[in-house]
Amino acid sequence: MGEIVLGIEGTAHSFGVGIIKGKKILANEKTVFRGVGIHPTKAAELHSMKGSKVLEKAFEKAKVKIKDINVIAYSRGPGLGQTLKHAAFFASVLGKKYGVPVLGVNHCIAHIEIGKATTKVRDPITLYVSGANTQIIGYENRRYRIYGETLDIGVGNAVDMLGRDLGYEFPGGPRLDKNYFKGKKYLDLPYTVKGMDFAFSGLYTAAKQKIGRERDEDIAYSFLHNCFAMLTEATERALAYTQKKELLLTGGVAASKALRQMMEKMCKERKAKMFVPDFSLCVDNAAMIAWQGLLEWKNGRREKRPEIKPKERTDMVDVFWIKN
Repeated sequence: MGEIVLGIEGTAHSFGVGIIKGKKILANEKTVFRGVGIHPTKAAELHSMKGSKVLEKAFEKAKVKIKDINVIAYSRGPGLGQTLKHAAFFASVLGKKYGVPVLGVNHCIAHIEIGKATTKVRDPITLYVSGANTQIIGYENRRYRIYGETLDIGVGNAVDMLGRDLGYEFPGGPRLDKNYFKGKKYLDLPYTVKGMDFAFSGLYTAAKQKIGRERDEDIAYSFLHNCFAMLTEATERALAYTQKKELLLTGGVAASKALRQMMEKMCKERKAKMFVPDFSLCVDNAAMIAWQGLLEWKNGRREKRPEIKPKERTDMVDVFWIKN
């Protein structure tokens, strides 16, 4: 795969431009909207203002020019409609201006495929944990099947909301994770697992009510303990059900030391192997979009015109590039 592919990520707070040549990442640049939560229109405005500079920086880093690009890939969904529209428009304008074919790809699946490309994992159960998405995923019969998922909010959103309530800077995850290891007392908080699905809103509300009444460190410890124990229980159940022996951990929350420790212990007991990509490839990034575009392009997919799919689920996509 010697083609050079430009990827554009624009599902939510991040606008990124990545450039790859085969499996080699030449550039992976981005700008991030920062505020209290994500305001879709303001995030899209930031993407519009900063997009050209991010593109220029990516070309400088990769030491290539637009004439060297064989394919342009963009994130078509799932995500915020306003930011997805900008990513698709940005890709379309570049494609038309320079005569480069354009492909839209699924953001969630791109997380999985970049993890497979950059680690030694082959056929894993994937725990995808980010702000908006929390899913337990496995490949089966030309689909990435969702064996378990959040019934309300993503674990990353729950973590950042509690961090904001505690007065931490966004994102609140790193500070909560640090305080997890300083906690001395477990507080009684909700634990919601239904089969292989889970819910975080009740846990978040109960933890929020402890602020000012308990130590911040104990709140962090108890809250994260329940969040991650729920995920570990459901993930172990998926491993047992599928008989797979590999776990791929991806998404921004994969940076959590507490989560990794729980998952490593579970995998060791099940004689399974755990794989985690480099953190720059766990968070939203454009190199994974470029890689996904390359996979689909090399396997024959073409697109007549750009389109966005804000509600496209992981299990709605035909995984035609996996042949076995």
